[in-house]
Amino acid sequence: MRPTPQLLAPGFLKRSLDEFKRLSNIALKQEGLRTPTAPFQLLDFTDSATISACKTMSDADIGGFSRVSLEHIPSTSMEPAHARFHGTISNELPPNRPQVQRTGYAAWRSLDRAATIFGKSLWDIDPYTYLALRVKSDGRKYFVNVQTESIVPTDLHQHRLYARKTGEWETVLIKWNDFVRTNYGVVVEPQTEMLRQKVRTVGIGLIDRVPGNFDLGISKVWATNGLSDEDMAKDQRVRQEEGRKEEVGSEADAPENALR
Repeated sequence: MRPTPQLLAPGFLKRSLDEFKRLSNIALKQEGLRTPTAPFQLLDFTDSATISACKTMSDADIGGFSRVSLEHIPSTSMEPAHARFHGTISNELPPNRPQVQRTGYAAWRSLDRAATIFGKSLWDIDPYTYLALRVKSDGRKYFVNVQTESIVPTDLHQHRLYARKTGEWETVLIKWNDFVRTNYGVVVEPQTEMLRQKVRTVGIGLIDRVPGNFDLGISKVWATNGLSDEDMAKDQRVRQEEGRKEEVGSEADAPENALR
């Protein structure tokens, strides 16, 4: 049997080698037998190439008038390199599409990762308690969206992005167990646990339907079991007494749109 050109492509071989190194590292460090202490990077927007691994969506896809952009902003002495998710929300309905009854949303998400010799590339975040995001918010109502390799492909796990300091860089922690399973914007009952061993994509959506400009900075997205001392110092946080929870997002509001 002869390998296809796709299997011999440099990108495929490099991804496969990187995945082999990652799996070998897990085995050598016995991370499957104990709680990992190092963070697991999902998206690093300090690298401009990460932008091309994401896609944007808005009601403009169905004839609406909202506008959305995701662009790389280089680092300065005042802030890190990051992705700038920005644009304008409009609730205006398209005049020639009577079937469209609701507009006013924008979002971005990571693309499905390319396959390796080990098969489909998925994130296994099961050993981690939190999803962490380094963001600078304008105070609007954003939701974090997570897709998994679910039996129901249109399922989306969502949680409100609760920023504490508008206009300042901060790290937001969300417990993976606090995400709410939805389907086309409707909370699914009964709730089932997220398939954490097979996470496909991560993204953020703005669904408050308030007309006007929006602007959100995202530097990094990662899975973790707690913030490092460096991250705590950046946010001027104080560790809570033993037995108390660190500040995380509370229960998600019922989402209005599932953005895929």
